[in-house]
Amino acid sequence: MRRASEEVGAELAESLPGEPWNTAWTADKVIETLGPLASDERNARIQSVLEQRLESVTVLLDAPHDPHNGSAVMRSCDAFGVPTVHVVARVESFMIARRITKGTERWLEVHDHKTPEGAARHLLERGYELVATHPEGELTPPDLAHIPRLALLLGNEHDGICEPLLRHTKRAVRIPMRGFVESLNVSVAAAVLLSAATQGRTGDLPHAEKRRLYARALYRSVPRAAEILAARVPR
Repeated sequence: MRRASEEVGAELAESLPGEPWNTAWTADKVIETLGPLASDERNARIQSVLEQRLESVTVLLDAPHDPHNGSAVMRSCDAFGVPTVHVVARVESFMIARRITKGTERWLEVHDHKTPEGAARHLLERGYELVATHPEGELTPPDLAHIPRLALLLGNEHDGICEPLLRHTKRAVRIPMRGFVESLNVSVAAAVLLSAATQGRTGDLPHAEKRRLYARALYRSVPRAAEILAARVPR
């Protein structure tokens, strides 16, 4: 297991200082250089996935504790086309279990926020509605598909969602239960809710963002990409 900040995107930042590459490399130049070195099948696969990625849905994890749960949430995000995960660690660093993520950490971006207030402000300023998960929420999973820009808020496994974040939510969603249990494991709940939230949505990444992620995916797909780019720094 590793800290998310060490695992997600670290190799690119180390080899080419900056995010995600130094100022000499634009996304288009990376694509121009590395694209021909990837197979046609790989290029087609990357582009197919990016065409289905959603900017309109994201996830905010509040103080995740179990690395297996956080990693399973990341895997679900990738499966349902959600490219970003926001985290407020609070007590302990956000750890990922590669045995659970199955490589999906390579294709997602994890945004760490220092405070709950900062995380809420970041998302609200970008037009997202924060929707909490709660057994008595007024929304049900199908309602999530009709929220234009959704930030699904998932609480800590033991303490739930902290009060500073709840203050920024106007609505909550519940998963109807037919059994004796009142709630599901956070990673299972995330999969159920993301499946519903993404129904009927088409890929909506802006063109520039798709190009950036395409370049990043090529970087992570082409063998010795760092050496190739370092040897061909644009003039």
